[in-house]
This record gives sequence, C-alpha cells and structure tokens, in this order.
Amino acid sequence: MSNTASLKKEYAERIAPALKSQFQYSSSMQVPVLKKIVINQGLGFAVADKKIIDVAINEISAITGQKAVATVSRKDIANFKLRKKMPIGVRVTLRRERMYEFLEKLIRVALPRIRDFKGIESKFDGNGNYTLGISEQIIFPEINIDSITRIMGMNITFVTSAKTDEEGYALLKEFGLPFKNAKKN
Repeated sequence: MSNTASLKKEYAERIAPALKSQFQYSSSMQVPVLKKIVINQGLGFAVADKKIIDVAINEISAITGQKAVATVSRKDIANFKLRKKMPIGVRVTLRRERMYEFLEKLIRVALPRIRDFKGIESKFDGNGNYTLGISEQIIFPEINIDSITRIMGMNITFVTSAKTDEEGYALLKEFGLPFKNAKKN
C-alpha cells in the first residue's frame, strides 16, 4: 500500500496545485481527477474456444489485483457464429487504491518493458478521457511468458473528470504517462 499512497499523495501535494495554477481554477474542486481506469479485452475469437475467456479473466485479474468479469454479446450475428449472451471479452474497472496501484505499475514497470518504446499517442476522446491500446499482455510482470498460449492485447481507458482534452492530457502527463509529443491533439 505504500506506493498507492505515493501517487495519491503526489496528486494532492504536487499535481493538483500545478493544474490549478496552469488552468487558473478558482476552486480546487475544478481540478480534474482520475475517476477510474477500465481495462478491456475483446476476445471475438473466443467464440470457438470457451477456455480463452477463463484464461483472460485469470490474466487480467492477476494484472489488476481485482476479479475481472466476462462481457457478453448483445445480439446474434450469424456470420461470426455469434449468439446473444455469449462471452466475447473481459473487463475490469479499477477505482481508488487499486486504480493508483495499477497506474503506478503501468507507468513504472509495464510500459518501459515494451520493445522499441517511444511513448504513447496523445489522442483523447474530446471529453478529457484517454484510451491506451496495448498489443501484448506479456509486458506485465504478473504474466508468466512460458504459460501463455496466445498473445492478447487490451485497451486501458483512463476516465477523468476533465472537461477538455487539454485538461485531461495535462492531468495524465503530470501522473507520468509517457506521451510521445508535447502538442495537444
């Protein structure tokens, strides 16, 4: 729990005051905060093999420290051999302590392990939220490379209370996410 306190404390002591002065907020309640981190894995190929979902749930649960849940299809699509309510993905939503723990691990351990890493894209959704696509789950230390049967990617969405992309970018940059370029999209 010590590293959790460090990112949370860093937000309170350094990041929030820096953002408050950067955007000239009149109240500290206007400063954007990181609300939650959602990790999602789309596993469309799991239609053929149900064990893939169980493996993915175990992997994501190990990475995040929180039990992941299977996501199910909403409708039938015959071309993809898909029936309604079939498991086709895995998702977990992190908040509070686990969110800060995961963020710290992502920034300090996982991202530096990516081969030829030059930073992450700085493309936001228009509302100050950011989604990072990771192409392989083996960058996390909890994944044993010898035991994996298939390389699976995932999307990590950072949901902030920021009103604009510029504010969201500033918040995540202060947390230490290694963006490629300093310009805002």
